[in-house]
Amino acid sequence: MQSILQIRQTPAIIGIDADPGTFSMSQPKAEVNVTTTPGELTVQSSRPELTIDQTRAHAAYNGGSVLDMNKRIYSGIQQLYLQAIARRMEQGTRMAEFFKPGNTIAEVYGMDTEPNSFPEPCGPASYDNVDIHFETRAPQISFRAAEVDIQVERHRPETEYTRGKLNIYMQQYASIQFIPPEVNVQL
Repeated sequence: MQSILQIRQTPAIIGIDADPGTFSMSQPKAEVNVTTTPGELTVQSSRPELTIDQTRAHAAYNGGSVLDMNKRIYSGIQQLYLQAIARRMEQGTRMAEFFKPGNTIAEVYGMDTEPNSFPEPCGPASYDNVDIHFETRAPQISFRAAEVDIQVERHRPETEYTRGKLNIYMQQYASIQFIPPEVNVQL
């Protein structure tokens, strides 16, 4: 009879329970602030000016102002006075030559029958006696361009890492078992 020694061996088993880590990344949106100053256009215009001077027309109609009418009369009387003196001088020169034919008293003084005229108190009449002046001015234009101010606030990315779990344990320990043969005691 043969006897066999039995050896039973159980290997060791290591258990590993691992969950992977998680990685998350987020980035908040940038904040954009836009401020706009509107453009401005300013136009300043002045009214045109119309100037009508009717002084010479009034002088032709009714003599104009008293001062102007007196000036015309005074200068006219002065002119008439000088013309009268010149006429008397010419008559006197002719009378000095009374011996010439046509220089008799009746012919020299008898022909002088026109009355002395009074100077014209009114100004000369003309189609161009009214002065019209029209004045325009260019508008004053000022322009300020619009301005845009852009402010950007950036945010850095936010990263977060959560570690996973790692659990290492002995699921089964190693063992050796010896089973001896049965011994027969009957000997």
